[in-house]
Amino acid sequence: MAKVSGTIIDVLNRITFKGTVITDGDKIVEIAKHEDVPDQFILPGFVDSHIHIESSMLVPSEFARLAVRHGTVATVSDPHEIANVCGVEGILFMIENGEQVPLKFYFGAPACVPATPFETAGAVLDVAAV
Repeated sequence: MAKVSGTIIDVLNRITFKGTVITDGDKIVEIAKHEDVPDQFILPGFVDSHIHIESSMLVPSEFARLAVRHGTVATVSDPHEIANVCGVEGILFMIENGEQVPLKFYFGAPACVPATPFETAGAVLDVAAV
């Protein structure tokens, strides 16, 4: 069991209160209200629900190093750009690199590679590849 105390920000109910969050593994098992807490805030992490990591010009592990500092704990990532250039091999690189860090990367399958028949970026993902 782990405990962390401070001012808890309840984003669902739009309130704050002083207390302790008690966890067992990765599950919250209790939230206890009390006044004697350190001067710090406890709030949920941000999940970026649609991002193209490669647009940041960073590999996932380096993106995570910067994003975590600002409260991001997970992303739902569309690897469309790297798929356009490197195909499935590029997507696998992004997944493997993202597994090296504690930030959670959830990669989706790009809907169309290339985006139009007029592109010549380097790769094609057909229905079987997706």
